[in-house]
Amino acid sequence: MKGTTLRRSAAALALGIAAATAPAAVGASGASAAPYCGITWGSLAKSSSVSTSPAVTGLRAGRHACFDRLVIDHRGRASGYHVSYVSQITQDGSGFVVPVSGGAKLQVITHGTRYAPAPAMPNVSGYTTFRDVKWAGFHEGQSTVGLGVRARLPFRVFTINDTATGTSRLVVDVAHQW
Repeated sequence: MKGTTLRRSAAALALGIAAATAPAAVGASGASAAPYCGITWGSLAKSSSVSTSPAVTGLRAGRHACFDRLVIDHRGRASGYHVSYVSQITQDGSGFVVPVSGGAKLQVITHGTRYAPAPAMPNVSGYTTFRDVKWAGFHEGQSTVGLGVRARLPFRVFTINDTATGTSRLVVDVAHQW
């Protein structure tokens, strides 16, 4: 009898430990799954008010496993920026609409100056998320790029300064999905 009680207690303890350490079941309770590729960026506007005025020297794009990347190169220390989803991309100074393909539009403003001619736009055909990149001009110390994306998806923005070369980059990553 003593052995049976001891075995039952051990079994109950093992079940209790297993229940406490097992992942919770996701059912109709509305619990969400793990984020895609660990991405937790969100889709709200992102800004930095760093006050410098570097020159925009070029744009390029790249594809990664979980996101597409747009890079704006600058000569000088990285400037401030404002990146947000908008209903229309508008040209700096004039306010004219710049047609940008895609289900959603990201307006990328860098507080860097750029003098004519406009930099070459990267070709993003075949990208998972990007659909179009358009120069929207420069005016009064800011340059604007319209980025057409497949849908309103999470994105992040950051700058990288290379003190050895005196250059910097504004990086915009847009996730492939939520």
